[in-house]
Amino acid sequence: MTTSRRSLLAGSAVVAAGVVVGAPVAQARPEGGVKPTVVLVHGAFADASGWNAVAARLLRAGYPVIAPANPLRGVAADAGYLANVLATLGGPLVLVAHSYGGNVITNAAVGNANVKALVYVAAFAPDQGESLQGLQTKYPGSKVDETALEFRPNGQSVDAYLRKEVFREVFAGDVPRAAAALMAVGQRSVDVRALGEPSGVPAWKTIPSFYLVARDDNVFPAAAQRFVARRAGAHTVEVAASHVAMISQPSAVVGLVERAAR
Repeated sequence: MTTSRRSLLAGSAVVAAGVVVGAPVAQARPEGGVKPTVVLVHGAFADASGWNAVAARLLRAGYPVIAPANPLRGVAADAGYLANVLATLGGPLVLVAHSYGGNVITNAAVGNANVKALVYVAAFAPDQGESLQGLQTKYPGSKVDETALEFRPNGQSVDAYLRKEVFREVFAGDVPRAAAALMAVGQRSVDVRALGEPSGVPAWKTIPSFYLVARDDNVFPAAAQRFVARRAGAHTVEVAASHVAMISQPSAVVGLVERAAR
C-alpha cells in the first residue's frame, strides 16, 4: 500500500450530522503517554451517526477517533473489512462496539497487537461457534422477532430492517420520538445470514474487555449482556438505557472508554 493511500484511509471518518472526526493521529498525554485511537463500530439497523455524541466528547478530550461504516454483510466479511481498516492505523487502539458490532470486533481484533482494549456497549460478545441469534434468545426479553422485522430480497440473500412502527419501542425507547423516527428511516439493513453466522475465536480471551449493560434493552436482554460480560471477565457498568445507550447515555459510554484507554 502506498503512503498516500495509507494516509487517506487512516484519515477518513464516517460520523454524520455535522460531527467531523479527524485523522487518528496519536496525541500525547500530559504525562508523556499516548492516547489510543478509538474505533467506534456500529451495529445493525443503525449507522455511524449513532456515535456522534460519543465521538464529539472523545474529540474534545483529545482522542483520535474513527467511526468506519460497518458493511453488515456477515460476521467473517465484516470482521475482515474492519481488520483491514485497523491495519492502516498506527499506535494503540481501543475498539468500541454497539450491538452486532460486538461480533465484528470480537473477530477483527484477533492477532492485532495494537488493540489494547475492547469496549462493548449493549453489544454481543460471542464465544467461538456462537451466533447473534443464539445469544439474543438465550434469555427471555428480546422484542426482535419476525413480527418486528421487514425482509427485502437482495440478490442471493435477504436484508432485514426493523419495522418503522416498532422501531422506537424495540430499539430506542429512551430517545425522543422525532429523533427515533429519523433513525428508523435512516437505518441500514443487515444480511439475515449474518444473524446466524457462527463466530470465530474471540479476541476477548486475550484482550482486556469492558462492558456497558443497558438495563432497559429490548433487543439484547440485560441478563444476556451480564452473561457475556461476566464470561469475558469484563469490567462492567450498568445504566438505565435502551439498546442505544451511546445515544441516550453518551457520558457513561465515554467514561467507560476512557477507563479502557487508561
